[in-house]
Amino acid sequence: MDCLIYPTYFPNIAHSVAMANADSVHFEICDNYQKQSFRNRAEIYGANGKIALTVPVSYTQKNRQLYKDVKIANEDKWQLQHFKSLQSAYSMSPFFEFYIDDLMPIFEKRFQYILDLNLTCFEILNDSLQGEISYSKTNSFEKSIVNKKDMRHLVKRNYEAPNFDTYTQVFMEKNGFISNLSILDLLFNEGPNSEIYLKQQTL
Repeated sequence: MDCLIYPTYFPNIAHSVAMANADSVHFEICDNYQKQSFRNRAEIYGANGKIALTVPVSYTQKNRQLYKDVKIANEDKWQLQHFKSLQSAYSMSPFFEFYIDDLMPIFEKRFQYILDLNLTCFEILNDSLQGEISYSKTNSFEKSIVNKKDMRHLVKRNYEAPNFDTYTQVFMEKNGFISNLSILDLLFNEGPNSEIYLKQQTL
């Protein structure tokens, strides 16, 4: 079935499972932007546990903005900080060197809008996973959905994802397995097996 979902910054496993198992993906871009979500946040596994990578945005609750109109606050050197965090977390992982060059446009290009950044993340990851996921963007916001699986709730940070199957993580001997991190955690640790893993999971 087709899937309606939000494009997010380096989507987590739940997002990735939903997209990998859909016939096609429809990205919701016509809603009012909401803070405290995965739209501008990714979580990775550092030496001391979970680390949040947050893209700073220019947004205030007083002036409602559509998701597609929200700009990134590029005054902060967030791209350099995120890249260094990934290096620190995953330089010892089996597939870091294999994929990091493909991801460099995310950290080198200056993006004006968070939506453009997230769509670029999706496209690069889709290529890295050798996926063939086709997608479209919504033209208007619809509260009730027909003929699509509504997965928009996955964007909420308080969504309780199921416990996904364990795979080897760099620091799991120290801190145990952490489920539902960014797809980057899976990609750097499992490489070409990542797509198979995603298709074997259920929400």
